[in-house]
Amino acid sequence: MKLLRIATRRSALALWQAEHVAARLRAAHPGLEVELLPMVTQGDRILDRTLAQVGGKGLFIKELEVALQEGRADLAVHSMKDMPAALPDGLCLAAALERADPRDAFVSNHFARFQDLPHGAKLGTASLRRQCQVRALRPDLVVQPLRGNVNTRLAKLDANEFDAILLACAGLDRLGFSARIAEHLSPALLVPAVGQGIIGIECRSDDAFTRNAVACLDDALAALCLATERAFSARLAGSCQSPIAGHAVLEDHTLRLQGLVGAADGSRSVADSGTLVLTATHTTALRAALGNGEALGVAVAEKLLAAGAGDLLEAARAAEH
Repeated sequence: MKLLRIATRRSALALWQAEHVAARLRAAHPGLEVELLPMVTQGDRILDRTLAQVGGKGLFIKELEVALQEGRADLAVHSMKDMPAALPDGLCLAAALERADPRDAFVSNHFARFQDLPHGAKLGTASLRRQCQVRALRPDLVVQPLRGNVNTRLAKLDANEFDAILLACAGLDRLGFSARIAEHLSPALLVPAVGQGIIGIECRSDDAFTRNAVACLDDALAALCLATERAFSARLAGSCQSPIAGHAVLEDHTLRLQGLVGAADGSRSVADSGTLVLTATHTTALRAALGNGEALGVAVAEKLLAAGAGDLLEAARAAEH
């Protein structure tokens, strides 16, 4: 009997996502054995510094990818917003699951809306993307870094260390914390992270069995939006120090990509968008449009670079060293 081993972080959200994929695979392939290989990553160990200071979100996935490369695991399950734009040689994204809510969540025990926060209120977030946009919207707020898993961050809010915090709606929904969301922030207000709300499956490029096994979990619309957003991010060649936001959505046969690059202090940002009209939106058509979606991502990135995003990205890269 064939066994598939899933490399995953040990956080509650990562384990939920891995178990979700495992259950889907067992249902799709009766008789297939699937087991989890939980791991503690460098990003989980270092909690006293910001992600930008210690090497970025890639710290959450390096150990998982090494397990794939060494053959100790067959696939890894990721929150795609944590995935760098480039994958290591020999690894590929084999499936993107249906997208959950891509929006950011405003979470507070005392205020119902983001705009209700009083002058000088303390808002916690680990994301430079969120920090950049929040500081531009509300320069009067005190924005402070907030690391840790979802439960840890909620506990710090409940201990009154912050007046409010920002998290991903998808993660809160998956863990049963939907009731903690005071406001779902519109992408028009706060542009989401590239890949936010999408669970991705990574495996070895030459592992035909695993790629075939997970292919049934791939959602054509999520894959198209993800390819569009990741092409946008890749052209910008950003890093954890670069507040980059990108969100693609399909409405009425039109794929629209919003893109933003900013300075972490909120002093400056450039934003633009682009569209791709699709003649059909059935699964086959969406898969056929992947290349066009990637071209749209590159085109929007080029618009931002022409508007000065390169200067912001170069300053961000310089700040890393």
